[in-house]
Amino acid sequence: MKVMKKIRNDELEPAILDWPVYMQRAIDLAGNSINTSPNPRVGCVLVSDSKIVGEGWHIAAGEAHAEVMALVQAGARAKSSVAFVSLEPCSHIGRTGPCSDALIEANVAIVVIASIDPNPAVAGQGVDKLLAAGIEVVQLIDFDLAARGLNPGYFKRREEGRPYVRCKLAMSLDGRTALVNGESKWISGPQSRSDVQRLRAASSAVLTGIETVLADDPSLNVRLEELKLDPEELALNQLALSRQPLRVILDSQFRTPETAKILEAPGEVKIFGVEALDSAKTPTANVEYRQFEARGKRVNLHSMLESLASDFACTEVLVEAGATLSTAFIEAGLVDELILYIAPKLLGSDARSLLNITGIQSMSDCLNFEITDLRQIDSDIRVTLKPV
Repeated sequence: MKVMKKIRNDELEPAILDWPVYMQRAIDLAGNSINTSPNPRVGCVLVSDSKIVGEGWHIAAGEAHAEVMALVQAGARAKSSVAFVSLEPCSHIGRTGPCSDALIEANVAIVVIASIDPNPAVAGQGVDKLLAAGIEVVQLIDFDLAARGLNPGYFKRREEGRPYVRCKLAMSLDGRTALVNGESKWISGPQSRSDVQRLRAASSAVLTGIETVLADDPSLNVRLEELKLDPEELALNQLALSRQPLRVILDSQFRTPETAKILEAPGEVKIFGVEALDSAKTPTANVEYRQFEARGKRVNLHSMLESLASDFACTEVLVEAGATLSTAFIEAGLVDELILYIAPKLLGSDARSLLNITGIQSMSDCLNFEITDLRQIDSDIRVTLKPV
């Protein structure tokens, strides 16, 4: 049986030097989708006689996969074409049929992929099925990181059993999040708040703590009027945006008021606590209370994230919480990405601090991060960091 070839860009022969161009196009197409959870974002480009004859990307869970969309667009021109796919074509039947079968039936000549699917139901089986059908399969390994970067939560859930966690924080120039009296609206500007809406829209779940619910009474839903997408992007993501991300409250003593806005907004809410549930706390159509494993007197964060991955298929989780819970996630080593909005304001030394990290006695004990992105959003600065 044939085996898949793995090629670096600098090893490409003259006749296929344009392959990276088409693979980059497939990756760019995959980026059109804001949220495909629990599925990965995937793009596909079909090329025949050095011309693109079909393109597609996975729009939302339950909808046609990228390969099928491209094949429909290409029609008969798909025969003997080269298919560039940002992720290994699936080989199992889920809510849609196997993409590897669709490529085989279309008689494509070569399938070029960027990365192997970590899903155990696929994980090389899609490649094997294509090879068994006589189709050449090539991996452009220089695009593996880019393909994984499209789907950090999908890969983390499949490989580690936990979702990818982003922690969002906003602060003044002097590292404060609210005045001493608790007033915090608004530290960041409207463009930054719109950017946060996009983070929510891309997430499987938005998570907060009971103290934030009691102090701020947030809804934590995606609001299209604040998302401010251009008409084309809105149309492309209309189906995905019609589904609100899961909202999660960590509430050890189940103190969430039944009148809280987060319970009233459309979409499902899960409330995790550790104490015995009061019989007066009755679940509703969209609200579920869960007595959960404790660590000390609080919800065990590791187990809770594993539950979000296994029970609710969450791939990307956005933490929007106060100093105490955000600190707990960071100190537990559970934050994969820290997104910090810095507003050009000074709130003073008596204002509330960003985090509650204590006990650091030397520089060698500091928690270190690397900056992966830095950009200005209107008058604010957004810094994206990953722990070192």
